[in-house]
Amino acid sequence: MKRNRILAILAACLMIVGMTACGNNAAPSDDGAKTYRIGIVQLAEHPALDNATNGFRDYLTEKLGDSVSFDVQNAQGEQTNCTTIVNQFVSSRVDLIMANATNAVKAAREATSDIPVVGTSVTDYVSSGLIASNEAPGANVTGASDMNPVTVQVELMKTLCPDVKTVGIVINSGEENSAIQAEEAKAAFEAEGYTVKIYSVADSNEIQTVVTAACNEVDAFYEPTDNLIADNVPTMSNITTPAGKPVICGEDGMCNNGFLATYAISYYEMGRAAGEQAYNILVNGADPATTPIFFFDTSRLTLVINEENAAQLGITIPESLK
Repeated sequence: MKRNRILAILAACLMIVGMTACGNNAAPSDDGAKTYRIGIVQLAEHPALDNATNGFRDYLTEKLGDSVSFDVQNAQGEQTNCTTIVNQFVSSRVDLIMANATNAVKAAREATSDIPVVGTSVTDYVSSGLIASNEAPGANVTGASDMNPVTVQVELMKTLCPDVKTVGIVINSGEENSAIQAEEAKAAFEAEGYTVKIYSVADSNEIQTVVTAACNEVDAFYEPTDNLIADNVPTMSNITTPAGKPVICGEDGMCNNGFLATYAISYYEMGRAAGEQAYNILVNGADPATTPIFFFDTSRLTLVINEENAAQLGITIPESLK
Protein backbone atom coordinates (compact mmCIF):
# COMPACT_ATOMS: atom_id res chain seq x y z
CA MET A 1 0.00 0.00 0.00
CA LYS A 2 2.79 2.35 0.98
CA ARG A 3 4.68 1.47 -2.22
CA ASN A 4 1.61 2.32 -4.36
CA ARG A 5 1.26 5.65 -2.59
CA ILE A 6 4.91 6.55 -3.28
CA LEU A 7 4.50 5.64 -6.95
CA ALA A 8 1.39 7.83 -7.19
CA ILE A 9 3.25 10.78 -5.68
CA LEU A 10 6.14 10.32 -8.11
CA ALA A 11 3.73 10.14 -11.05
CA ALA A 12 2.05 13.36 -9.97
CA CYS A 13 5.41 15.09 -9.67
CA LEU A 14 6.36 14.00 -13.16
CA MET A 15 3.06 15.34 -14.52
CA ILE A 16 3.68 18.73 -12.89
CA VAL A 17 7.20 18.89 -14.28
CA GLY A 18 5.92 17.99 -17.75
CA MET A 19 3.19 20.63 -17.61
CA THR A 20 5.69 23.25 -16.46
CA ALA A 21 8.05 22.39 -19.30
CA CYS A 22 5.23 22.69 -21.87
CA GLY A 23 4.15 26.06 -20.52
CA ASN A 24 7.60 27.65 -20.63
CA ASN A 25 8.43 28.46 -24.26
CA ALA A 26 11.81 30.04 -23.55
CA ALA A 27 13.92 27.09 -22.45
CA PRO A 28 16.97 27.57 -20.22
CA SER A 29 20.39 27.16 -21.83
CA ASP A 30 23.21 25.17 -20.27
CA ASP A 31 24.26 28.20 -18.23
CA GLY A 32 20.73 28.88 -17.01
CA ALA A 33 20.00 31.81 -19.35
CA LYS A 34 16.83 31.79 -21.40
CA THR A 35 16.96 30.66 -25.00
CA TYR A 36 14.44 31.69 -27.63
CA ARG A 37 13.09 29.75 -30.59
CA ILE A 38 11.80 31.82 -33.50
CA GLY A 39 9.94 30.50 -36.51
CA ILE A 40 10.37 32.49 -39.73
CA VAL A 41 7.91 32.05 -42.58
CA GLN A 42 8.89 33.84 -45.80
CA LEU A 43 6.32 33.99 -48.59
CA ALA A 44 8.76 33.62 -51.50
CA GLU A 45 12.41 33.72 -52.38
CA HIS A 46 13.71 36.93 -53.91
CA PRO A 47 16.29 39.54 -52.88
CA ALA A 48 13.99 41.99 -51.05
CA LEU A 49 12.37 39.38 -48.82
CA ASP A 50 15.70 37.59 -48.34
CA ASN A 51 17.26 40.86 -47.16
CA ALA A 52 14.43 41.42 -44.67
CA THR A 53 14.91 37.95 -43.21
CA ASN A 54 18.68 38.44 -43.01
CA GLY A 55 18.34 41.80 -41.28
CA PHE A 56 15.94 40.30 -38.74
CA ARG A 57 18.23 37.37 -37.95
CA ASP A 58 21.35 39.53 -37.82
CA TYR A 59 19.86 41.95 -35.30
CA LEU A 60 18.69 39.23 -32.94
CA THR A 61 21.91 37.24 -33.28
CA GLU A 62 23.91 40.36 -32.41
CA LYS A 63 21.74 40.88 -29.35
CA LEU A 64 21.25 37.30 -28.16
CA GLY A 65 24.09 35.28 -29.64
CA ASP A 66 23.63 31.56 -29.03
CA SER A 67 20.52 32.22 -26.95
CA VAL A 68 18.34 32.45 -30.06
CA SER A 69 17.65 29.88 -32.76
CA PHE A 70 15.71 30.23 -36.01
CA ASP A 71 13.61 27.83 -38.04
CA VAL A 72 13.44 29.48 -41.47
CA GLN A 73 10.81 28.17 -43.88
CA ASN A 74 10.02 29.40 -47.41
CA ALA A 75 6.46 29.08 -48.70
CA GLN A 76 7.49 29.26 -52.39
CA GLY A 77 4.82 31.87 -53.05
CA GLU A 78 1.92 29.67 -51.93
CA GLN A 79 -0.59 30.78 -49.30
CA THR A 80 -1.40 27.18 -48.40
CA ASN A 81 2.27 26.59 -47.65
CA CYS A 82 2.28 29.62 -45.33
CA THR A 83 -0.61 28.08 -43.41
CA THR A 84 1.10 24.70 -43.12
CA ILE A 85 4.35 26.28 -41.94
CA VAL A 86 2.83 28.50 -39.26
CA ASN A 87 0.68 25.65 -37.97
CA GLN A 88 3.88 23.68 -37.46
CA PHE A 89 5.38 26.63 -35.58
CA VAL A 90 2.30 26.84 -33.36
CA SER A 91 2.37 23.11 -32.66
CA SER A 92 6.01 23.27 -31.64
CA ARG A 93 5.28 26.32 -29.46
CA VAL A 94 7.94 28.67 -30.80
CA ASP A 95 8.43 31.81 -28.77
CA LEU A 96 7.75 34.17 -31.66
CA ILE A 97 6.84 34.03 -35.35
CA MET A 98 8.41 36.38 -37.88
CA ALA A 99 6.19 36.49 -40.96
CA ASN A 100 7.73 37.96 -44.10
CA ALA A 101 5.10 39.44 -46.52
CA THR A 102 1.39 40.07 -46.14
CA ASN A 103 0.07 36.58 -46.83
CA ALA A 104 2.57 35.12 -44.39
CA VAL A 105 1.42 37.52 -41.67
CA LYS A 106 -2.22 36.67 -42.41
CA ALA A 107 -1.51 32.97 -42.05
CA ALA A 108 0.28 33.54 -38.72
CA ARG A 109 -2.47 35.79 -37.40
CA GLU A 110 -5.11 33.18 -38.23
CA ALA A 111 -3.08 30.36 -36.70
CA THR A 112 -2.46 31.87 -33.25
CA SER A 113 -3.74 34.58 -30.98
CA ASP A 114 -1.16 34.16 -28.22
CA ILE A 115 2.25 33.62 -29.84
CA PRO A 116 3.68 37.05 -30.78
CA VAL A 117 3.85 37.70 -34.53
CA VAL A 118 6.24 40.28 -36.00
CA GLY A 119 5.72 41.05 -39.68
CA THR A 120 7.96 42.48 -42.38
CA SER A 121 7.49 43.47 -46.02
CA VAL A 122 3.88 44.51 -45.45
CA THR A 123 2.79 47.81 -46.95
CA ASP A 124 -0.37 48.60 -45.00
CA TYR A 125 -1.18 46.45 -41.98
CA VAL A 126 -4.47 48.24 -41.34
CA SER A 127 -5.90 48.04 -44.86
CA SER A 128 -4.83 44.40 -45.01
CA GLY A 129 -6.98 43.69 -41.95
CA LEU A 130 -4.05 42.58 -39.81
CA ILE A 131 -4.24 45.17 -37.01
CA ALA A 132 -6.53 47.82 -35.57
CA SER A 133 -4.16 50.78 -36.00
CA ASN A 134 -0.52 51.53 -36.75
CA GLU A 135 -0.03 53.20 -33.37
CA ALA A 136 -1.72 50.46 -31.32
CA PRO A 137 -2.07 47.21 -33.30
CA GLY A 138 -4.39 45.78 -30.67
CA ALA A 139 -3.60 42.03 -30.76
CA ASN A 140 -0.58 39.74 -31.03
CA VAL A 141 0.65 41.21 -34.34
CA THR A 142 3.03 44.11 -34.97
CA GLY A 143 5.86 44.64 -37.45
CA ALA A 144 7.71 46.82 -39.94
CA SER A 145 6.22 48.30 -43.11
CA ASP A 146 7.77 48.56 -46.57
CA MET A 147 5.59 51.56 -47.42
CA ASN A 148 7.68 53.78 -49.67
CA PRO A 149 6.68 57.47 -49.71
CA VAL A 150 5.53 57.64 -53.34
CA THR A 151 5.71 61.43 -53.56
CA VAL A 152 9.51 61.24 -53.80
CA GLN A 153 9.19 58.76 -56.67
CA VAL A 154 6.93 61.20 -58.49
CA GLU A 155 9.57 63.89 -58.10
CA LEU A 156 12.20 61.46 -59.39
CA MET A 157 10.07 60.79 -62.47
CA LYS A 158 9.71 64.52 -63.07
CA THR A 159 13.46 65.06 -62.78
CA LEU A 160 14.66 62.15 -64.89
CA CYS A 161 11.81 61.98 -67.40
CA PRO A 162 10.35 65.50 -67.78
CA ASP A 163 8.45 64.69 -70.98
CA VAL A 164 6.36 61.87 -69.48
CA LYS A 165 2.62 62.48 -69.42
CA THR A 166 1.10 59.02 -68.96
CA VAL A 167 2.33 56.50 -66.39
CA GLY A 168 1.54 52.79 -66.31
CA ILE A 169 1.56 50.60 -63.20
CA VAL A 170 1.67 46.81 -63.60
CA ILE A 171 0.76 44.76 -60.53
CA ASN A 172 -0.05 41.22 -59.50
CA SER A 173 -3.84 40.95 -59.26
CA GLY A 174 -3.49 38.55 -56.31
CA GLU A 175 -1.19 40.72 -54.20
CA GLU A 176 -3.10 42.98 -51.84
CA ASN A 177 -0.07 45.09 -50.98
CA SER A 178 0.39 45.94 -54.65
CA ALA A 179 -3.18 47.12 -55.10
CA ILE A 180 -2.82 49.41 -52.08
CA GLN A 181 0.43 50.86 -53.40
CA ALA A 182 -0.92 51.22 -56.93
CA GLU A 183 -3.89 53.27 -55.77
CA GLU A 184 -1.67 55.47 -53.62
CA ALA A 185 0.74 55.98 -56.52
CA LYS A 186 -2.12 56.75 -58.89
CA ALA A 187 -3.37 59.48 -56.57
CA ALA A 188 0.12 60.95 -56.14
CA PHE A 189 0.89 61.01 -59.87
CA GLU A 190 -2.54 62.39 -60.77
CA ALA A 191 -2.08 65.15 -58.20
CA GLU A 192 0.94 66.26 -60.26
CA GLY A 193 -0.99 66.22 -63.54
CA TYR A 194 -0.10 62.76 -64.86
CA THR A 195 -2.54 60.33 -66.42
CA VAL A 196 -2.24 56.90 -64.80
CA LYS A 197 -3.24 53.47 -66.08
CA ILE A 198 -3.14 50.38 -63.87
CA TYR A 199 -2.62 46.95 -65.43
CA SER A 200 -3.01 43.59 -63.69
CA VAL A 201 -1.34 40.26 -64.29
CA ALA A 202 -2.27 36.98 -62.62
CA ASP A 203 1.11 35.30 -63.02
CA SER A 204 4.48 35.63 -64.72
CA ASN A 205 3.14 34.15 -67.96
CA GLU A 206 0.99 37.25 -68.52
CA ILE A 207 3.72 39.85 -68.03
CA GLN A 208 5.05 39.89 -71.58
CA THR A 209 1.62 40.28 -73.19
CA VAL A 210 0.34 42.89 -70.74
CA VAL A 211 3.52 45.00 -70.67
CA THR A 212 3.89 44.91 -74.46
CA ALA A 213 0.34 46.24 -74.84
CA ALA A 214 0.88 48.83 -72.11
CA CYS A 215 3.97 50.20 -73.87
CA ASN A 216 1.65 51.38 -76.65
CA GLU A 217 -0.44 53.38 -74.18
CA VAL A 218 1.98 54.95 -71.68
CA ASP A 219 5.17 57.01 -71.68
CA ALA A 220 6.75 55.41 -68.60
CA PHE A 221 6.03 53.04 -65.73
CA TYR A 222 6.06 53.17 -61.95
CA GLU A 223 6.43 49.80 -60.25
CA PRO A 224 5.71 49.44 -56.50
CA THR A 225 7.21 46.69 -54.35
CA ASP A 226 5.22 43.92 -55.99
CA ASN A 227 6.71 40.47 -55.33
CA LEU A 228 5.72 39.01 -58.71
CA ILE A 229 7.14 41.95 -60.68
CA ALA A 230 10.27 41.95 -58.51
CA ASP A 231 10.82 38.32 -59.48
CA ASN A 232 10.40 39.17 -63.17
CA VAL A 233 12.18 42.51 -63.61
CA PRO A 234 14.39 41.26 -66.49
CA THR A 235 11.30 40.05 -68.36
CA MET A 236 9.62 43.45 -68.05
CA SER A 237 12.80 45.46 -68.65
CA ASN A 238 13.50 43.51 -71.84
CA ILE A 239 10.23 44.92 -73.15
CA THR A 240 10.19 48.43 -71.70
CA THR A 241 13.81 49.36 -72.44
CA PRO A 242 13.75 48.66 -76.22
CA ALA A 243 10.41 50.48 -76.33
CA GLY A 244 12.04 53.54 -74.74
CA LYS A 245 9.84 53.42 -71.62
CA PRO A 246 11.66 54.24 -68.36
CA VAL A 247 10.59 52.49 -65.17
CA ILE A 248 10.79 54.15 -61.76
CA CYS A 249 10.39 51.55 -59.02
CA GLY A 250 9.94 51.11 -55.29
CA GLU A 251 13.08 49.27 -54.19
CA ASP A 252 16.73 48.96 -55.14
CA GLY A 253 16.71 45.27 -56.08
CA MET A 254 14.27 46.01 -58.90
CA CYS A 255 16.43 48.91 -60.03
CA ASN A 256 19.62 46.87 -60.01
CA ASN A 257 17.96 44.14 -62.05
CA GLY A 258 16.93 46.40 -64.93
CA PHE A 259 14.68 49.32 -63.99
CA LEU A 260 15.82 52.93 -64.18
CA ALA A 261 15.78 54.46 -60.71
CA THR A 262 14.29 54.62 -57.23
CA TYR A 263 14.44 56.30 -53.89
CA ALA A 264 14.82 53.00 -52.09
CA ILE A 265 13.96 51.70 -48.70
CA SER A 266 16.36 49.09 -47.32
CA TYR A 267 14.69 45.74 -46.76
CA TYR A 268 17.68 44.73 -44.67
CA GLU A 269 17.17 47.71 -42.35
CA MET A 270 13.44 46.99 -42.26
CA GLY A 271 14.29 43.45 -41.13
CA ARG A 272 16.54 44.85 -38.41
CA ALA A 273 13.72 47.14 -37.26
CA ALA A 274 11.47 44.09 -36.99
CA GLY A 275 14.26 42.32 -35.11
CA GLU A 276 14.37 45.15 -32.60
CA GLN A 277 10.62 44.83 -32.10
CA ALA A 278 11.02 41.08 -31.55
CA TYR A 279 13.83 41.63 -29.03
CA ASN A 280 11.71 44.06 -27.04
CA ILE A 281 8.84 41.58 -27.00
CA LEU A 282 10.92 38.56 -26.03
CA VAL A 283 13.42 40.14 -23.62
CA ASN A 284 11.84 43.35 -22.38
CA GLY A 285 8.25 42.14 -22.18
CA ALA A 286 6.84 44.58 -24.74
CA ASP A 287 3.27 43.85 -25.83
CA PRO A 288 2.71 43.50 -29.61
CA ALA A 289 -0.72 45.07 -29.08
CA THR A 290 0.90 48.37 -28.09
CA THR A 291 4.05 48.19 -30.24
CA PRO A 292 3.65 50.68 -33.13
CA ILE A 293 4.29 49.65 -36.73
CA PHE A 294 7.70 50.78 -37.99
CA PHE A 295 7.74 53.07 -41.06
CA PHE A 296 10.63 54.55 -43.04
CA ASP A 297 10.71 58.31 -43.43
CA THR A 298 12.17 60.13 -46.43
CA SER A 299 15.44 60.86 -44.62
CA ARG A 300 16.22 57.12 -44.65
CA LEU A 301 15.68 56.58 -48.39
CA THR A 302 18.60 56.00 -50.75
CA LEU A 303 18.75 57.21 -54.36
CA VAL A 304 19.64 54.36 -56.72
CA ILE A 305 20.06 54.91 -60.46
CA ASN A 306 20.80 52.16 -62.97
CA GLU A 307 23.26 54.06 -65.15
CA GLU A 308 23.39 51.30 -67.76
CA ASN A 309 19.63 51.41 -68.18
CA ALA A 310 19.72 55.22 -68.31
CA ALA A 311 22.25 55.03 -71.16
CA GLN A 312 20.10 52.49 -73.01
CA LEU A 313 17.14 54.84 -72.71
CA GLY A 314 19.17 57.89 -73.75
CA ILE A 315 18.56 59.59 -70.42
CA THR A 316 21.14 62.03 -69.09
CA ILE A 317 21.36 62.01 -65.33
CA PRO A 318 21.07 65.59 -64.01
CA GLU A 319 23.88 66.96 -61.89
CA SER A 320 21.40 67.47 -59.07
CA LEU A 321 21.08 63.67 -58.73
CA LYS A 322 24.78 62.84 -58.90
